[in-house]
Amino acid sequence: MSQSQNIVLTTGIYDLIKDHVRRKKVTTEEEVLLLNELKKATQVLRRDLPEDIVSVNRRVTYKDCATNVEKTVVFVGPEKNKVSKNRISILSDEGIAMVGYKEGNVVEWPAKKGNLKLEILKVEEVA
Repeated sequence: MSQSQNIVLTTGIYDLIKDHVRRKKVTTEEEVLLLNELKKATQVLRRDLPEDIVSVNRRVTYKDCATNVEKTVVFVGPEKNKVSKNRISILSDEGIAMVGYKEGNVVEWPAKKGNLKLEILKVEEVA
């Protein structure tokens, strides 16, 4: 598993994920992984978040290693979710899996819909 490195999160996203876990919106396996990641996570102010880190208001191009399909989405806060416009909640399976990781990382995640293995190809700031 590639979960060994420390993820980088803004304080807002850190709190959002912590709350999401507390409200039992994730599987037990995800909860263990997330709490472990949060323990080791580096928290930064939004303006200090490196440009290549997956977070809210970032356009992320990733490849699903299982299907070899590439997808580009914009991760947004849960209340701004618009799947039709490829604006996906950061609390979606893919968002939770990739948040805090950076361009070039391959993330394996035990999502509800089955194990994900995602390669982060590109991360861009959304204007």
